[in-house]
Amino acid sequence: MIALTQTSLDKLEVLFSDLGFKLRYEKGSFRTGACILQTSKVVVVNRFSSVDMKVQSLLQILQGIEVEESLISEKLQPFYANIKKTLETI
Repeated sequence: MIALTQTSLDKLEVLFSDLGFKLRYEKGSFRTGACILQTSKVVVVNRFSSVDMKVQSLLQILQGIEVEESLISEKLQPFYANIKKTLETI
């Protein structure tokens, strides 16, 4: 299980960066959560969401994209393995 904390959010931000995605926190009239702009590898997260909602949104996006594990830094490999295990149980 992934903790819904700032530490997990920080690791997810680095993970998305490793995968070549640009992560942006923007204000707007979109629902709490996140969206992904497929062609430009940009993830937009509502900046006014709580930390736990941001983590959940990023996990949901990870579940929907194809992840090339070779791009993930060695330091984040155990974290990503934990994410995969968590997403398989959902």
